[in-house]
Amino acid sequence: MTTVPPKNAAQPGPAPAPGPADQGVGPLLRAWREQRRVSQLELALRADSSARHISFIETGRSRPSEEMVLRLAEHLDVPVRERNALLLAAGYAPRYPETPLDDPAMDALRAGMERLIQGYEPYPALVVDAMYHVHAANRGILMLLDGVPEHLLTPPLNAMRLTLHPEGLAPRIRNLREWRGHLLDQMDRQIALRRSEPLKKLYEEVAAYPVPEESPGAEPTETAEPAGPVPYFALPMRIEHEGRVLSFISSISTFNTPMDVTVAELAVETFLPADPATVKYLQSMVP
Repeated sequence: MTTVPPKNAAQPGPAPAPGPADQGVGPLLRAWREQRRVSQLELALRADSSARHISFIETGRSRPSEEMVLRLAEHLDVPVRERNALLLAAGYAPRYPETPLDDPAMDALRAGMERLIQGYEPYPALVVDAMYHVHAANRGILMLLDGVPEHLLTPPLNAMRLTLHPEGLAPRIRNLREWRGHLLDQMDRQIALRRSEPLKKLYEEVAAYPVPEESPGAEPTETAEPAGPVPYFALPMRIEHEGRVLSFISSISTFNTPMDVTVAELAVETFLPADPATVKYLQSMVP
């Protein structure tokens, strides 16, 4: 079973590109180059151009071709949405469409994502966009959301709010301070990559949530953890569920070479069991 917000669910607006867009493509490209900490010479070598030509483009003395804009954007790892902004600033039409996820053209994509996350059951998996809005979730995620108040489950669901809100999952996450730090760092990196004002506002909102105080005696009566230390290979999320502490390692997958803004901003996040006891408990719940 999956949950997808209604068709009229709010979607994230376009993320503003870095730099003064009204001054043309040159300042925008310079801003991306400086953000990536790449010199004009290094960029020129990557793009099979010259430092002089890159300088002329950045100062407005030379208008780049459409192909050159896309080539420079590729070598600067500019997100797909912002590549359209660069093309517009250079006087060209956007190259990448932004197709709503509920469009019939996306039927195959939606069906594929739902089959993918269902294939992970009983392990939790979900699909989020650039603003961490949840577009699909499997039964493993729904299990973890048991007890979350209705006002946090109103579409569009937001994974960061659900996780860090003091009425959401936060009180049940046993290593909340570590996991919260990981999520905020992740958002901070995305803000630096995309220069997204809506994402920055979401970051400020969830970072301001009070952190629930840790209970003085700590562990629940039952635990899914084996005796002795567990050699975790990545930071786990340790969350209490029905008197047990389950441990998960998060993995995020994105689409390779996307040709649509919507597709480029989708990510599949899966939560894999971090210890044998969590595996055993989740498999025991399979009918």
